[in-house]
Amino acid sequence: MKQNNNEIILEVKNLKKHFNVGNGVVKAVDGVNFSIKRGETLGLVGESGCGKSTTGRTIIRLYEPTEGEVIFKGRDVTKLKGRELKKFNREMQMIFQDPYASLNPRMTVADIIGEGIDIHNLLSGKERLERIYSLLDTVGLNREHANRFPHEFSGGQRQRIGIARALALDPDFIIADEPISALDVSIQAQVVNLLQDLQKEKGLTYLFIAHDLSMVKHISDRIGVMYLGHLVELTESIELYENPLHPYTEALLSAIPIPDPEIERTRQRIILEGDVPSPMNPPSGCPFRTRCPKAMDICAEKRPEFKEAQPGHFVACHLY
Repeated sequence: MKQNNNEIILEVKNLKKHFNVGNGVVKAVDGVNFSIKRGETLGLVGESGCGKSTTGRTIIRLYEPTEGEVIFKGRDVTKLKGRELKKFNREMQMIFQDPYASLNPRMTVADIIGEGIDIHNLLSGKERLERIYSLLDTVGLNREHANRFPHEFSGGQRQRIGIARALALDPDFIIADEPISALDVSIQAQVVNLLQDLQKEKGLTYLFIAHDLSMVKHISDRIGVMYLGHLVELTESIELYENPLHPYTEALLSAIPIPDPEIERTRQRIILEGDVPSPMNPPSGCPFRTRCPKAMDICAEKRPEFKEAQPGHFVACHLY
């Protein structure tokens, strides 16, 4: 899990993705900044609709950004075209949330995994088939599975096929977009363990998107917390759990059950008032102020700056 160097492989600068909807604009991602070091896992968490999946999809150019830069290995991905873009598509891959929807039901497993190999003309014939068998083996499936169709597999097996597809082009960087949320709890740990083993073996870098904070803790070196299109806190995984600074992070952490019944009985749940505001009409100032138990007058007037409150611990909050 831990990175061995300080080389930054990905830098996201003031990334925005706005969607025009009817007579308004949805600000799904609204000025996000972070970087990821080679070999590290950055977890991105938040409630549904906070913009974390849109962030991932914009980084990999499934969506075109409205504004901002995505610097991957020193190149601005948002400006790549033609052969450069095709090269980038090999280096960064995505594992999708829903293994039921992300695999083409009319294609065999071999063709699903081999699709990228074919698009980039990497291998053909026997070599291509051997590569597919090897990938199936890597993710814990058998070569007999190659000629079957997705509907013949369980959710966990389908997600393994999705992982094999992402690995087919030997990428350096994988965006895992809620890869375990559609799976049974018993299968989730298996998939997370597989991702960790692959990272050690192949030196992969991950952006791991999830809404379940307890699972993110196990796989991430650092965690970023998103709310309404903004990053509100970012720090090392252990530091976030032991010393959350943002009131929203505190509320999220208070909802995680603790396996010790004594502690569980006495601890305080932080119940947030109201619903998440609409990204079409976000509150003035701090996006979290309408639900924040610690809101002050300044929170309505001015959006807090995302800054380093403690060494390596960034937060966007007027309390700091």
